[in-house]
Amino acid sequence: MNIRFATDQEIADWDQQVIKNPDNGNFLQGQQFALQKQREGWRLRYLFADTTAILVLERTVFGLGNVWYLPKGPDIQTVEQLGEIVAPLRDFAKQNGVFVVKLEPELVKTEVNDQALHGLGLVSVAQVQPAATVILDIKGDLEAFITAMPQKGRYAIRRAERDGVTVKRVEATPENCKVMFDLLTLTAEDSAFGIRNYDYYLKWWQGYEKAGQGQLFFAYFDNEVVAGAYAIVYGNKSTYKDGASIRKRTAYGASHLLQWHVIQWVKERGSVSHDLCGTPPPSQVDNKDHRFYGIGLFKRSFNPEVTEYIGVYELPVKPLQHRIWRQIGEKVVRKVHALRRYENYY
Repeated sequence: MNIRFATDQEIADWDQQVIKNPDNGNFLQGQQFALQKQREGWRLRYLFADTTAILVLERTVFGLGNVWYLPKGPDIQTVEQLGEIVAPLRDFAKQNGVFVVKLEPELVKTEVNDQALHGLGLVSVAQVQPAATVILDIKGDLEAFITAMPQKGRYAIRRAERDGVTVKRVEATPENCKVMFDLLTLTAEDSAFGIRNYDYYLKWWQGYEKAGQGQLFFAYFDNEVVAGAYAIVYGNKSTYKDGASIRKRTAYGASHLLQWHVIQWVKERGSVSHDLCGTPPPSQVDNKDHRFYGIGLFKRSFNPEVTEYIGVYELPVKPLQHRIWRQIGEKVVRKVHALRRYENYY
């Protein structure tokens, strides 16, 4: 397999290159995400493994060399396809001063897959993106989809409609983005998950909207915004990227009705697979003490099945440097970065 840098023309047409990948692309391998990470200080490297387009984010660690991170990449379908890439990617990375490559392909987590990845010399490490999620198959008729939904979710949608909740697609103006960010801040506090600063989300939401890939939604009750959502369509896939609601639940089912409108929007734009983006792992979905239990309960009211991916694996390129990185280097780098930038390293 030939690993090479992309040409200027291929980079100019990057999203279409990624969408042609074996697994039909992932928005975290796309151009808008690349530009977002570039603003955070990552250097962009656009690669091809034969015909598979791979976005690589690069940073230099003093004394060790370069880190390569492939968010949700490489975008392949099987362990066998990944196996064809690993050895040549290691050689190519070494030629470019890299000591470790972080891989994050969307392969389903199974004992067989885990063993196969370790057999390729990969090392399982802490996740960056959520490893467990709920995926909705929306290839068919949406009325058939809602009829097949769990009864609780279907009831919540119908109840919200009866009670007068309305949903609008709104422009990602600074004012609307601030409303969404304030809702997201409250939700993050309640569910104990970290978020970035307002400027990060403003650039994100406006950037994807300008690219024709993103849409902001608000749910209203008694003329008040009670919930918000941001969705992204990338090729024939879509993602419920951000969601938030007010603390006091004044309208039962508002978030369900909001998501139903999101599903209709992504379906209009060609999505056949809608990712609700993040739940507790399958072993913890019924654990009421899990901090994301409520989030999982909401998303499973659309589809009870949880999909868990393998998460992040590291490909050691320079064994000594990688050993230092695993033992202390990454911890120090992430801590210093958080103190300086007040944000996650990845």
